[in-house]
Amino acid sequence: MKSRIERILRDLYRIDPELRGREDELKKAIEELLGSKPDARMDASFERELKEKLLASFSEKKQKKGALRFVLARPGFRAGVGAFAACLLVAVLFQFRPWASLTGPKTEATAPAVAVLPATANKTQPEPARPELDSLKAPKKDKAVALFAPEAGKTAGRVGVLSPASPASRAATALRPAPASSPSASLAEAQDKRLAFNEKASDLKAAAPSAAAKLEGEEVAATVAPMADAAAAQEFKRRFNDDFNTEGYDRIVENSFAKVVEDPLSTFSIDVDTASYANTRRFIEGGSLPPPDAVRIEELVNYFTYDYAGPKGDQPFAFDTELASCPWSEGHLLLRVGLQAKRVPEKDIPPSNLVFLIDVSGSMEDENKLPLVKESLKLLARKMRQEDRISIAVYAGSAGLVLEPTPGSRKETILKAIDDLEAGGSTAGGEGILLAYETAKKAFLPKGNNRLILATDGDFNVGASSDGELIRIIEKKRKEGVFLTVLGFGMGNYKDSKMQKLADSGNGNYAYVDSLSEAEKVLSKQMAGTLYTVAKDVKVQIEFNPAVVGEYRLIGYEKRALAARDFADDTKDAGELGAGSSVTALYELVPAAGAQARSALKYQSQAIAPKAAASGELMTIKFRYKKPDGDKSSLVEEPVPFVKNELRKTSDDFRFAAAVAEWGLLLRDSQFKGSSSFDQAEKLASGARGRDEEGYRAGFLKLVRLSSGLAGQGQ
Repeated sequence: MKSRIERILRDLYRIDPELRGREDELKKAIEELLGSKPDARMDASFERELKEKLLASFSEKKQKKGALRFVLARPGFRAGVGAFAACLLVAVLFQFRPWASLTGPKTEATAPAVAVLPATANKTQPEPARPELDSLKAPKKDKAVALFAPEAGKTAGRVGVLSPASPASRAATALRPAPASSPSASLAEAQDKRLAFNEKASDLKAAAPSAAAKLEGEEVAATVAPMADAAAAQEFKRRFNDDFNTEGYDRIVENSFAKVVEDPLSTFSIDVDTASYANTRRFIEGGSLPPPDAVRIEELVNYFTYDYAGPKGDQPFAFDTELASCPWSEGHLLLRVGLQAKRVPEKDIPPSNLVFLIDVSGSMEDENKLPLVKESLKLLARKMRQEDRISIAVYAGSAGLVLEPTPGSRKETILKAIDDLEAGGSTAGGEGILLAYETAKKAFLPKGNNRLILATDGDFNVGASSDGELIRIIEKKRKEGVFLTVLGFGMGNYKDSKMQKLADSGNGNYAYVDSLSEAEKVLSKQMAGTLYTVAKDVKVQIEFNPAVVGEYRLIGYEKRALAARDFADDTKDAGELGAGSSVTALYELVPAAGAQARSALKYQSQAIAPKAAASGELMTIKFRYKKPDGDKSSLVEEPVPFVKNELRKTSDDFRFAAAVAEWGLLLRDSQFKGSSSFDQAEKLASGARGRDEEGYRAGFLKLVRLSSGLAGQGQ
C-alpha cells in the first residue's frame, strides 16, 4: 500500500512539480479518500480515480488562491487601478460639476458603468480558439491522457492532438483531429509540454489516439483519426517518434545475391520466432508503418502454420521443397524449403518445470504490459497438469520469488500469485534471471521440460543489463538443460534487439504479445511448439547446382546466417524446433546462363563437373540437429530434383508464403522488391487462404490493406 501511495505522489509531482511542497496535504487527502471507501481495492483503476480527484481538487485550490495574487502581480494591474481611479474621479467631477455655476444651469447626469477586471482573468490578450481542446476542463487541459488511460495504448502510433480521458468520456474523446488552420500551434504545444511532462515513453505512446475505434477487423478509415493537414500529421509523427520512442531494433543488412560458382553453399540456422509479425501488426493497427529493422521477413512467414507432411519413424522432422516463377522478379525463380516437426499430443508432452520470470518494474505499469502479462500467463497456468511444476519469480529494483515450485493442479494458488503482481521500481533484469535459473535448478526434472518464460518489455536498467552480461548468464545455464522462452510486451521503450538475443542464446523462442488473442495462440493453441523442443541446434546447408542456378538469395534469416564451416561444428549454437512447428525458408534464384557460369579467378578455375548438367538436380540439401538432451549432431542429406511449376499451379502454402514475403519486402522498402506491390501480395494471398481455421490468414489480408493505405498505395 505504501509503495502505491508513493508512486501516486511521484506521478502527481511529474505532472505538477509545485505539488512537491504540499506533500503533507496530499497524503492527508489520500488518507481521507481511502477512508471514504474502506472496501475499495487499491488497483490500477482506483489509482487513476485518486489521481484525477487529487489533481482536480488541488488545481482548483491553487487557482482560487492564485487568481487574485496573479492579477495583483501583473504589471498592467497597477496601471489598470490608476486608470480606474482616474475614471472614478472624472465620474465624480461630472456628477457634481463644480464648474456648472460658471457655465450654466445644473442638469441631471447618470454615472457611466465602469467595467472591472474579473478576479479570474489571467491573460493580457484573449486566448486563441482551440477547438481540439474544447472538451477539456481545468486542470485537465495541461495533463497527459496517458496517466489515466493506459488502455488507449492499444491505438498508439496514430497521429493527433491529445484530449482528456475521464473514465466516462475516455473512449469517445481520446483523440480529436487538429484544425487545419493551426497545425503548427498544436504541434508546438504538444512538443513543448512534452505531453504533460510524462517521463515514460510507454505512457506517452499510450496517450495516442482514437480509443473509441475498435481495432479488430476495422479498416484504416475506421481506426485512424488523422489530422486535417496531412503534412502536419507527418511532422507530428516525426517529432513524436524522435523525442519519445526509445524502442530498440538491430539493423538488418539484407542478404544479397551470391554467385553459385563462387559461393555454392548457403548455410543458416532455422528460426521459429514469430515476434516480428505481431510487432509489425501492432505498428500497422496503430496507424503507422513499422521501422524497416523491425521487419524480419522469416518471422513474418513463419508466423503461419503450413500443411507440410510430418516425419515418419523416429525422425524429429521432415522436409519438402517447391519451385516456381518468382512473383516480383520476371525471369527469376522462387524456391520454398519447408520443415515440419513431429506433432506431439499435449497429453504426451513430458512433465514441465516452468519458471515464470516476470518484469514488474515501473515501465511495466501500462495496460498492455503487466496486466496483459498476467492474463496471458493465466492461460498457460490453466493448462498445467498434476505432474507439471510452476514457479514465479519477479524483478524490479531487486528480484524476489513470489511462488515456490507448485504442482500444476493447484491452480487457485498459482492464479492468485499471478493476480497479486504489481508494477513499480527500476529493472534489475540480470538479478531476476539468476534467481529464476536457481529456482528452475531446484525443481529440475531430468526427463522433463525445464524452461524459463521471461515476460518483459526488455528495458533492463539495473545490475547485469548489458547484452553481453545477460547472454553469458543464459548461455551458461542452457548447457545445464534449462531453456528460455521470451515473451515481449508493450511499446515506446520496447527492446526487441535485446530480447531476440536472449532467446537465441537460451535455446528458446521469442514471441511478441500485443493482445490476449496472441497470448492464446502462443501459450495455449501452440503450447507444445512453444514449450517442448523436439530438436535443437538445427542447421540447414544447401549446395546449389551451378548448371541450373546462376545466383541465389536467401530471403530473410540475416541474423541466422552461418559460415559454411559452422555447419559441422557442434559447438556452434543454432535454432530449436518445437513440437508441431513448421519452418519455411524462401530463396530467389537466377537461372544459370550456360557456359557463362564460370569463376573469374586469375590463378584457378572451378570448372563445372560434367555430371552437374546431367544430374537433373536443383541442389543437395543437408540438415544437422541434436536431440534436446544431446551434444552430438545427426546429419540428414538428400538431393532435390529440378522440377519447376507454374505459379498458379503451386500449393496454397507456396503462394501464401510468397505473398507474405512480398509484403515484407515492401515494408522494408527492400532494394530487391522488384515489381512487388501491396495489390499483388493481396491477390496472391487471397487465392491461397486454404482452410485458415484460426483466421490468421484472413487477418494477414487486412494488414496488407491497412499497410497499403498507410503507404499511400490504397486504391
